[in-house]
Amino acid sequence: MWHSALPPPRRMRMRWSWSVTLNNARRNRTVDQPAIANDLATALYAAIAFTPAQVGPATTSLNAFESELGAQPPLGFFDPLGLLDEAGQGRFERLRYVEIKHGRICQLAFLGNIITRAGLHIPGDIDTAGDSFDSYPNGLAAFFGPDSIPTDGKLQILFFIGFLELFVMKDVTGENDFVGDFRNGALDFGWDSFDEQTKLSKRAIELNNGRAAMMGILGLMVHEQLGGSVPIVGEL
Repeated sequence: MWHSALPPPRRMRMRWSWSVTLNNARRNRTVDQPAIANDLATALYAAIAFTPAQVGPATTSLNAFESELGAQPPLGFFDPLGLLDEAGQGRFERLRYVEIKHGRICQLAFLGNIITRAGLHIPGDIDTAGDSFDSYPNGLAAFFGPDSIPTDGKLQILFFIGFLELFVMKDVTGENDFVGDFRNGALDFGWDSFDEQTKLSKRAIELNNGRAAMMGILGLMVHEQLGGSVPIVGEL
């Protein structure tokens, strides 16, 4: 026995020191196992994050369309939204069909704005009440606003467009030579008499005019809301 104020014997101090060391090692081992697992997971995620992306298939898919009609100067192949990333030929033809259709509609819309704002309207009355075509405003105001055409007139326009979309403006007979060919064995206008180079040139011209018309009609609608006048078109 020794007095509590005196230090324990050397052997007892060594035994107590080893016991503390072993207990600390057990606690450290228990605590460090999740930490080690966490470190391994972090290293794995870091390795995945810095692995180079596989861009081979997308590049190959894009290269397949770089020589298509419409990829022309000054922009060349232009797909900023990546709509053709990893797309096949079917996807490309669907997007080309939509582009051609929208371009044709916008060409008619832009031309219609110029004609009506120049004072040229369909003669006669638009309804049985005696309202003439030229009594209604031009542009968006003809469909939206207090002086717009009657609801029945809007529905007639909507149904007519739907009829054209479903039964007329499409390849009905399956005889089309390219996407957007809606001749259906009836309308030709001498197309078959052109050589291949002339056909490609005319199709490229239609694409360019359609793209310009889409931007043009959008600009007209914006300027109509802003007010003012536009060259050729006139007062909005």
